[in-house]
Amino acid sequence: MSYLDDNAREVVRPIKRLVEDEFLSRPGVIGVDIGEKYTGGRPTGRAAIVVYVCAKGPDHPQQIPAEVSGVPTDVVAESIVLHRARITRAADVRPVGVERHPVLRGGISIGPARSFRVVPPEVPTAGEYVIAGTLGAFVVTNDEPGKVLGLTTFHVGCVDDSWSVGDEFVHPSRVDGGIPGADQVAVLDRAALAGSVSAAGLRMGARPFRAEILDIGAVTGTARATIGSTVRKRGRTTELTYGVIASTDATLRLDFGDGLGVRTLRDQVRVHSSERFGDQGDSGAVLVDADNRVVGLYVAGSGSTGFANPIEPVLRQLDVELLTPGVPESRKPEPAA
Repeated sequence: MSYLDDNAREVVRPIKRLVEDEFLSRPGVIGVDIGEKYTGGRPTGRAAIVVYVCAKGPDHPQQIPAEVSGVPTDVVAESIVLHRARITRAADVRPVGVERHPVLRGGISIGPARSFRVVPPEVPTAGEYVIAGTLGAFVVTNDEPGKVLGLTTFHVGCVDDSWSVGDEFVHPSRVDGGIPGADQVAVLDRAALAGSVSAAGLRMGARPFRAEILDIGAVTGTARATIGSTVRKRGRTTELTYGVIASTDATLRLDFGDGLGVRTLRDQVRVHSSERFGDQGDSGAVLVDADNRVVGLYVAGSGSTGFANPIEPVLRQLDVELLTPGVPESRKPEPAA
């Protein structure tokens, strides 16, 4: 795969921003991005406004113009969904071989202790459901020095509009057999769902933890996502996967479910992989570069394509900084209130 240089993106970016909201208002359109124009399945070398749609073809409800202000468009059929896992509470039994970690690290299963009422069409059958996602990394708060939070996404940490500070979290998640009370490791401390960010911070409890990511190692800091660079993530479901950053300009319309509805996330990092990059339960994993610097927070995907919040606005909106081994790597903080 070839990648557009920064100059080509700079030319397209203001035009893409000018039309993306109008495109997103059209039935079937779920995203707008910048990428290379393909014709007949082959790259043309031209920068294009990429439009993601639920279905592609002459029967699509609204036709996308072939070009905008001289910039070509490229319509791509995708099915982009939030990658949290969800099962009915009735099926809430401990699976065989579930990962349980006495010392917490990034890249492991986590989820709310409470269940959620979900109804069709979001799910096939109305009922109480439980959620699983990934604990991505650890951060330290700026407003309360020394307080350590576990980082995950809003749609794992809050799920719907009934969330509140103090909600309990378990490792492993209830989807993976975690038991409320006995397996509690954190409580919800803060969250953000706006702009380019779907994030939540979980105040860590008495379980010891390390500023590491399972199968990856110690995190060394943060960096901006760079197009063409290789990244890794360790998620609850697909575990360690690799990809290449293809864009930092993706705007997505994602369905956060009952009570929250469809929300728009802008300036998302798009990752391409030769295999499946993420799946249900991987939301909350962090993307790291070759130097183990965190560049993004994984939120959604479609097969070999993944999308992540850029890490800078995540940290800014939560008012936190990434925890690295510059502070003690394993400690037992005061139990969460």
